[in-house]
Amino acid sequence: MTAQYDALHLFIAGEWIGAPHRDTHEVINPATGEVAGRLPLATAADLDRALATAAEAFNVWRKKAPYDRARILAKAASLVRERADHIATQLTIEEGKSFVEAKGEVIASADILDWSLEEARRAYGRVIPGRMPGHRALMIKEPVGPVAAFTPWNFPALTPMRKIAASIASGCSCIIKPAEETPASALAIARCLDDAGLPKGVLQVVFGVPATVSEHLIASPVIRKVSFTGSTAVGKHLL
Repeated sequence: MTAQYDALHLFIAGEWIGAPHRDTHEVINPATGEVAGRLPLATAADLDRALATAAEAFNVWRKKAPYDRARILAKAASLVRERADHIATQLTIEEGKSFVEAKGEVIASADILDWSLEEARRAYGRVIPGRMPGHRALMIKEPVGPVAAFTPWNFPALTPMRKIAASIASGCSCIIKPAEETPASALAIARCLDDAGLPKGVLQVVFGVPATVSEHLIASPVIRKVSFTGSTAVGKHLL
């Protein structure tokens, strides 16, 4: 095991679930070929628990004013910047980028969180002129519901943050499955959000056999939106 590499977890219902007594996936340091860590894999019961929690958390989180959501996310962005060296070290170990490039990616992910929380505070509706005199139509934007997100290995901080930030800033809950090859970066971001006071279950992080996890989540009526970055072949499969 690589000494500087974080212990790996699932993050379900606000609980950090470690590898003991579970099936695991070996995370390989591409620079050395050594095993950096062992990643616990979610069972079907874990995924069902995550879905139930996402539905419950959405009903709470959606009712928070955008201003209040933004305060939590701003604190999380600050924590990402404070921990940038540590997160970048995780990224370099699991993905192989130079430390300078990895840290730039981490800082950029904090910027994305800042941008998303500001956009969410300005998710204005519209007043639409009616057809009849004295009538007006109001268009109000509302969060769509729990989101299932899937991201690849090549930008393991930036791409997960794009999906996490947009969904939770807008009032949705999010279950994300980052790449099993590069899990620690997304988990470190999730830790920042958890430490910033994000309500339990608004963000959950799961890992497993990609096809099994994606089919289980997408088939659930709880999930109201899917966000995917990856190959055309896998995108067609998910569609």
